[in-house]
Amino acid sequence: MKHVYSVIVAALVTTYSVNLPAQGYPTKPVRIVVPLVPGGNLDIVARAVAQRLGEGLGQQIIVENRPGASSLVGTQYVAKSATDGYTLLAMANTFTAVPAVIANPGYDPIKDFTGVSMTCIVAQVLVVTPTLPVKTIRELVALAKARPGELSYASSGNGSTGHFAAELFNQKAGLKMLHVPYKGNAQALVDIIAGQVMMMYDQVSTSHPHVKAGKLKALAVTSSTRSNLFPDLPTIDEAGVKGYEAITFNGLLAPAGTPRELLSRLHGEVAKVVAAPALRNNFLERGVELTASGSPDEFTAYIRNEVAANAKLARNAGIKAQ
Repeated sequence: MKHVYSVIVAALVTTYSVNLPAQGYPTKPVRIVVPLVPGGNLDIVARAVAQRLGEGLGQQIIVENRPGASSLVGTQYVAKSATDGYTLLAMANTFTAVPAVIANPGYDPIKDFTGVSMTCIVAQVLVVTPTLPVKTIRELVALAKARPGELSYASSGNGSTGHFAAELFNQKAGLKMLHVPYKGNAQALVDIIAGQVMMMYDQVSTSHPHVKAGKLKALAVTSSTRSNLFPDLPTIDEAGVKGYEAITFNGLLAPAGTPRELLSRLHGEVAKVVAAPALRNNFLERGVELTASGSPDEFTAYIRNEVAANAKLARNAGIKAQ
C-alpha cells in the first residue's frame, strides 16, 4: 500500500512539474525577432500580432529587428536562444528556401526550430509589361514555347520567393525563360513597366496600384483561391497550369526543445489574435490573409514539407545563391 501511495504521489508531482511552465508563463517580456529591416509585410504583421498577443498573455511582447545576410543573422540568433518560450522568430518563405540555395546558412530549419503557428498568407500576382502581346496564362505559355529562353522574368534575387514561384511555373508548364535577378523588387518593377524585362511574380499589395494605373498587366494570382485585391483575376491553376500554387506565408517559430505546453499556450493566443474580425479585415484590404495553423505540430509539419519541396525545386531548376 505504501508503495502504491508513493507511485501516486510521484505521478502527481511529475504531472504538476510538466504543467508548471505553462501555468506561470510568461513572467517577463517575450521577444519576437524579425530578421529583416522594419517596414515590410513580415515586420508589419509581426507587430500587429505582437500587440494583441501581449494583451492575451498579459505580458509585453517586444518586436526586435535583427536584419543582415538575407535574414540569416536574426534566424541564427533565435536558433541559439534558450528554449524557454521567451525568444521567438517571425519567419517567411525564405526561411524554408535559404537552406536549399546556401551551403551553410548557419541553421537547420527542421532540427533547430519548432512551430508555433502560421500567422498569414499572401498571394503573389504574375504581372507583365504592357507591351507583351498576351492577356492570359494560356497565351503566355504559347508565346514562351514559341520563343524558348527569350522571354525574361525579374525577381528580387536568386533564391527569392519570386524566383521560386517563376521556376515552379516554368517546370509545371514546360517552359524555359531567362531569369534577371535584382537586389529588391523596386527597381525590378520599374524595369518591367519600362519594358526592359517582360514579367515578374510580385506580392499583390505591391503591384496592385501599378495594375490599376495601367502601368502593368496582371495575368493571374499564384494562390489556390482568388485574391480580394484582384477578384476578377483567375488563379494560375484555374488559368490552365494545374496544381500550381506559390504563396508567401509568415509564421512564428521557437527554438527546438521549447516545451509543448508553452507552444500550445502561444498557439492558442495567436489563433485568437488572427481570428479577430477587425484585424483580419484591415489586412485583407492589403491582400494579406491572417490565418493560424491548426496546432504547433501542424505548422512544424508544414515547414518540413516546404523545406523538402524547395530543395527539390532548387535542384531541378539549378537555383543557387550568387
